[in-house]
Amino acid sequence: MKTMLKAMQKKNSGIPEGILPLFENILQQYDAGHECDSEFSKAMEKHLTKEQRFRLFEQNGGCKGTGRDKERKAFALEHSHMTLDERLALFAKTFDRQVVLNNDQTISVTFTCAHRYFNVARKKGESFPLPPIESYFERCAGGRLYELQKVLGIKLKIKSIDLSSLDENFDNPIVYLFEIL
Repeated sequence: MKTMLKAMQKKNSGIPEGILPLFENILQQYDAGHECDSEFSKAMEKHLTKEQRFRLFEQNGGCKGTGRDKERKAFALEHSHMTLDERLALFAKTFDRQVVLNNDQTISVTFTCAHRYFNVARKKGESFPLPPIESYFERCAGGRLYELQKVLGIKLKIKSIDLSSLDENFDNPIVYLFEIL
């Protein structure tokens, strides 16, 4: 969350300076870890708009630096001559992802987080506080955005996140919508 605070402190972040001390206090009050992440995420949901959170998670989403960047860059270089539609189809097959290029210049990604953090934690009866579900999957959207940008060599922004499938079953996939810039 230190990285997230640094992003929030930038002049062009769109985050009002008056609320930054709240986030600074959370980092001082809690040791890094689940409790700090949970409290920071709760404060983000309470004090920031969805659009502000999306912009922050576009810069600092989850699943960055997972060791797959070399593979992603190699894919992008090898297939740069293909159309976006062709690259998406090959990406979906190669990386086992469900992606669709929509007619309105957006990309839909249907994705189930491999570690299913919330579900596993609930089943195990973990006692650590969980971050709010919306913030958790917004962070995940940042990770999906990062992956797509690396592999496809295009700029994207988070447009929406559909969590409605979780109402039926927490193991259901989430649908992320990214706008092509």
